[in-house]
Amino acid sequence: MAEKPVKVLACGDVEGRLNALFNRVQAIQKKAGQFDLLLCVGEFFGTTPEAEAEWQQYKTGAKKAPIHTYILGAASQETVKSFPSADGCELADNITYLGRRGVFTGVSGLQIAYVSGREALQDPPPAHCFTSKHLSALVAPLTGNSKFRGVDILLTSQWPRGVWHYGHTPEVNTKFCGSGSVANLADHLKPRYHFAALEGAHYERLPYRNHVVLQENAQHVSRFIALASVNNPAKKKALEASELVKQPQDVTENPYRFCSKDKTGKQRPSFNTTEEEEPAGQFFFDLSKKQGGGFRGRGRKREGDERGDFQRDENKQPRRHPQPTGPCWFCLASPQVEKHLVISIGTHCYVALAKGSLTPLHMLILPIGHYQSVVELSSEVVEEMEKYREALKSFYKSKGARCVLFERNYKSQHLQLQVVPVPLDRCTTEDIKEAFMEYRTSTWSWTLGRNSTIASRNTSLCSLGGRCWRARRC
Repeated sequence: MAEKPVKVLACGDVEGRLNALFNRVQAIQKKAGQFDLLLCVGEFFGTTPEAEAEWQQYKTGAKKAPIHTYILGAASQETVKSFPSADGCELADNITYLGRRGVFTGVSGLQIAYVSGREALQDPPPAHCFTSKHLSALVAPLTGNSKFRGVDILLTSQWPRGVWHYGHTPEVNTKFCGSGSVANLADHLKPRYHFAALEGAHYERLPYRNHVVLQENAQHVSRFIALASVNNPAKKKALEASELVKQPQDVTENPYRFCSKDKTGKQRPSFNTTEEEEPAGQFFFDLSKKQGGGFRGRGRKREGDERGDFQRDENKQPRRHPQPTGPCWFCLASPQVEKHLVISIGTHCYVALAKGSLTPLHMLILPIGHYQSVVELSSEVVEEMEKYREALKSFYKSKGARCVLFERNYKSQHLQLQVVPVPLDRCTTEDIKEAFMEYRTSTWSWTLGRNSTIASRNTSLCSLGGRCWRARRC
């Protein structure tokens, strides 16, 4: 007999608006059926007299929550008084305080890790804050188990810093948003779902993988969802709990591994609280429904300075790179990738032999993410692509050749930087581009001489033909 799935609701900062919260829950349950539990992240209690009056109705039993509700602790000094102790306890009928941090396992086996409050900026930490040592103590018993594969749900008050890397930028101030320790926590616990709040914005990040492609065994993907405050104008979205190890088409690299390296490329120690800041709705989430075209945000990527020959117009507004509409031959996580052709895998790019090569040493430099053109790449991807390009130029030089590079994204709309070696005895000048332009001009002149009537009558056709010839030669 199939096991009955657990139906879970999650909400953002309640801030004392309990009547609005539970009225919304009842409306959802009337439409979608009974849910098993409600998880609340961010600030549950408010500081206004109205919020206190609402809470007293539930505390005294005059009103009862219509669903088993689990909440995090204080995220500010003003609400600390609402929690009797640091340990979890039942605050009212059907309303349970989980505690400052820990792991909760339900009867169904659903494993929920949780951390209340904010990362401390001082020592000793205030009652509503945590330190990296607190999180290390939470992680150690879990990851020390050889059978540990990740928790089902991670609840934190704060966002993980850098969660937007490899994804779209949220509509928050990324310079001050999030906690580095929470990012390290998420990287270690590998949650299937991670909920956070406090920023007053809804942000549903693209799912990201928890393994390094071609270097580690495939694991489940993680989804991060930041929830806006209760009673905001946005409507509920839905999400499908798909096969855990299946890699969705829009999956990205792990954002916390991106920000866990320093400028020299060395790995930062776990739960580092001194890493540099990166410059840079809705309140309900239903885990039991089908995933539609969820909110993706309207934020813009912050552009960095580019290096090398790939120049961008500084006034051009960045766009979120397109997702593949179908199977992509070049997305590294795709089953369509012919992995026996892969030569090297970096952090953002990889190098592969060309399947339909023009020469035996014809290679491709490709971004791991699904980008359509060089102009859409971030500065980190461009920098790594430049390094690969310089390495290939040195390699071809050792073989007595120079190389021609050109960009292509035929059919799959996935950028490929084609790198084709040309023997030195075929290069009449140091500048190989000049040689191509010179040869094209002589070919054009020959065409006009042989058939000037047709050329003058079909100039655009001849010009197009010249470009196509040059592309084939490259």
